[in-house]
Amino acid sequence: MTIDPRFADVSTASVSDALDRLGRAGGLPGLGPLAGGQRLLGRAYTVRYRPAGDPPGTVGDYLDEVPRGAVVVLANDGLTDRTVWGDILTAVAHHRGVAGTVIDGVCRDVRRALDLGYPIYSRGRFMRTGKDRVEVAAVQEPVGVAGVQVRPGDLLVGDDDGVVLVPAEVEADVLAVALEIAEREAGILARALGGSSLAQARAAFGYHGLQRGPDR
Repeated sequence: MTIDPRFADVSTASVSDALDRLGRAGGLPGLGPLAGGQRLLGRAYTVRYRPAGDPPGTVGDYLDEVPRGAVVVLANDGLTDRTVWGDILTAVAHHRGVAGTVIDGVCRDVRRALDLGYPIYSRGRFMRTGKDRVEVAAVQEPVGVAGVQVRPGDLLVGDDDGVVLVPAEVEADVLAVALEIAEREAGILARALGGSSLAQARAAFGYHGLQRGPDR
């Protein structure tokens, strides 16, 4: 399923406002970029973890099945004391053209990702391995990430503000509203910088209602 290239130029803020207007949840709270200047755009390849059994299972061989351009989404219950992503996964994913990684948990070996410019959004970084502590429970099924359901194939958009999920069935509507919001906010800024008062500029473009649906 192709992705409209205009999503690459829309901020997560505009996408979030569009989701608000449409009455859909999407922002993934608590997950931030590994470094400033990151951009993320791709469809979710989901992985769910569980506590390791006896004997423990694998934590990462699923990567062989991730298609080029996908975003790996790791649901690890928000755990911050055991990692599920490190430098080997980063290097292989980057080499194979994976678009980035979103982790409801933490990553390690971050120097590799920083050197390669590989986008990672997570709850932070920590050096302790997840091996023998967690294992892959399922791949390519709906998972919960930061309280939001992520399904295989859903669109993920990330920038310096964080990462937001766009459900596949409302992509076109979200993009149209996000582009409209971005255009109106650009008009506010141009008018305010051109000498108008901020209050007048905002009123002219309906700033306070940009994120509201028609019944609000």
